[in-house]
Amino acid sequence: MKLDGRRESSNFEDRRGMSGGQMAGMGIGGMIIVGLITLLMGGNPLDVVQQMGGMQGGGEQQEVTFSPEEEAQAKFCRQILASTEDVWSAVFKQMGKTYTPPTLVLFSGSVQTNCGGATSAVGPFYCSGDQKLYIDLSFFKQMETDLKSPGEFPRAYVIAHEVGHHVENLLGILPQVHAKMNQVSKTQGNQLSVRLELLADYYAGVWAHYEDEAFGSLESGDLQQAINCAQHIGDNYLQERAQGYSQPESFTHGTSDQRMRWLKRGYQTGDMNTTTFTGNYEDL
Repeated sequence: MKLDGRRESSNFEDRRGMSGGQMAGMGIGGMIIVGLITLLMGGNPLDVVQQMGGMQGGGEQQEVTFSPEEEAQAKFCRQILASTEDVWSAVFKQMGKTYTPPTLVLFSGSVQTNCGGATSAVGPFYCSGDQKLYIDLSFFKQMETDLKSPGEFPRAYVIAHEVGHHVENLLGILPQVHAKMNQVSKTQGNQLSVRLELLADYYAGVWAHYEDEAFGSLESGDLQQAINCAQHIGDNYLQERAQGYSQPESFTHGTSDQRMRWLKRGYQTGDMNTTTFTGNYEDL
C-alpha cells in the first residue's frame, strides 16, 4: 500500500505503557483475537465485556520505549485514520451530512473506555460511548502468526472496519440495532450482530474504493490480502479450527464467505445506499 508523504491524523491518543483500567470492553471490532478466544468456544465477545464490566484497576504510567517497528506501525495507523477522515468527510458531504471523525487510541495490555475496560485479548474494537477505536499493536503481529494475514492492507482493513462501526454510529444504525438486540432472543440478537459486522466490512470496502480512486494507493495483491484476512476471521472458520465444527446460531460476525463478499462488494461499488439490514438473513 502506497502511503509515502500522506498526512497523519491528529485524532490520536497514545496510551501505550499505561497499566490498569477496568477489565471489560465492547468487543464489536475486528474480532480476530476475540474470535481466537471466546468465539472459539462458541461464545459472544459482548458477553465477556459485560461480565467483566465491574472489575476495577489503576491507570499508572510506566516507563516504556518503543521499537522502530512499533513506531512505524503507529504512524501507519495515523495515516490510515487520516485517510478514513478524508474519505468519509467527502462521502458524508455528498449525503448532505457532516462527518465527525473518531479518535484512535493505541494501548498495551489493557485500557479504560466509556464502554468499560478492555484487555488486548478483545482485539481492536470501537466504543460508541466515547467514539474512539482502540488497538493494541501486538495484535498486528498476531495477525501474521495466528491468521497468516501479513501486509499493510489487511491492517488497514482492520482499522477501516472499526471506523465502519463509527460510521454506523453517526448514521444512527448502531444505537438502533443495539437497542433492538436487547429486545429479542439470543439467536436473533446474534443475527443482528452479524448484520452490523458485515455492514462494517462493507463500509471498509467503501473506504478502500474511494481511497484508491483518489490516491491510487492500492497495489497489486492488496485487496486479495484483505479478503484473505476476512476469510480467516469468519465465525465458521474460527469455530471449525477450534472445535472441528461450527454452530451457526452462535455466529456474531458472519461466515468467511459473507465477510469476504461484503468487503469486496463495498470496494467494487462504493454505494452508500447498500445495507445488510434488508432481505432475509439466510441470503446475506
